[in-house]
Amino acid sequence: MHCTLLIPGLFWPRETAAAVLRGLELPALTKLLARARSQHFPAITPEGWLCQSFEVGRQHDWPLAPLTLELDGGVAGDAYWLRSDPVHIKIERNRLTVVESTSFDLEVDEADALVHALNQQFSADGMTFFAYACKRWYLKLSRVPNVMTRALSEVAGRDVRGLLPTGSESMAWHRIFNESQMLLHDHPVNAAREERGEAAVNSVWLWGGGTRPPVRGRAFSHVWSDDVSATALGAAAGADTAALPSDGATLLQSAGGETGTSSHLVVLDGLDRATAFQDAETWRERLAAMEARWFGPLVSALQRGRIEGIAVVVPGAAPCCRFDAARTDLYKVWRSVKPLSAYA
Repeated sequence: MHCTLLIPGLFWPRETAAAVLRGLELPALTKLLARARSQHFPAITPEGWLCQSFEVGRQHDWPLAPLTLELDGGVAGDAYWLRSDPVHIKIERNRLTVVESTSFDLEVDEADALVHALNQQFSADGMTFFAYACKRWYLKLSRVPNVMTRALSEVAGRDVRGLLPTGSESMAWHRIFNESQMLLHDHPVNAAREERGEAAVNSVWLWGGGTRPPVRGRAFSHVWSDDVSATALGAAAGADTAALPSDGATLLQSAGGETGTSSHLVVLDGLDRATAFQDAETWRERLAAMEARWFGPLVSALQRGRIEGIAVVVPGAAPCCRFDAARTDLYKVWRSVKPLSAYA
């Protein structure tokens, strides 16, 4: 059994990492990283790393929209699809900050009403919006656009300006972004939400565009994740997919009856959002919970020989880091343990 842990946001920004990490005990994680063989690669988003791992080629974007669409019950066919996720654009002084839908609730009837309004506005442009899931919307186009987008994970917590679609048709898509904002801002659904003190769904974020790609990668026999991109790729590749267990011990127990070789992708998310919004307290709490629930049990299982190897992958805006450890690596005591920030 081999485990690959994909952990976006594991490393806090270096300039303030020492202060944020002060007093945070991470013995299992830092031992694993210290004894592992490390590699650094060019920066890549979590979505990009997942697509590469499943041997999905990049189109203008990493084409995740048609794959998650199928997971949500849609039929991708030969059409070009974009994710069109509902977001809240927060005005902060001279910034327009993107807040993704994990931060607010959205009911089915609200999603349906907002998508209906978008279709009334844009159907004449050959655009059709669908709300196959409350917080995952899709845009079907009548032709392939010459634009490149940024994944929602790249823009959450950042100023939207400078992150809009690029390419020869970018100005047309900036207009669509602005028109959708004006339309949704004035919609009765948002007026009611604001009256209740809830965040307005005042924009959509377009990303992950493409036609349905082949998914040829078979690196993982199992995918454990609450991230829909990882689950969609795993399902398309024929891997066993399941929601993320509560902890490493539960994962080991679930895999206990297996025979033969197995390779497990485990997506530990939650740190990335705290990092994006510079929420140090939440980041510390979540990392401490990961130490107790995941790193401790898995490193112990590696030491006992229950697991053959553990890989830790940290994608993001900084260089992508990968750490690989086998059981024998844990005994390389001359590789001294350092603070977490030293491994970024």
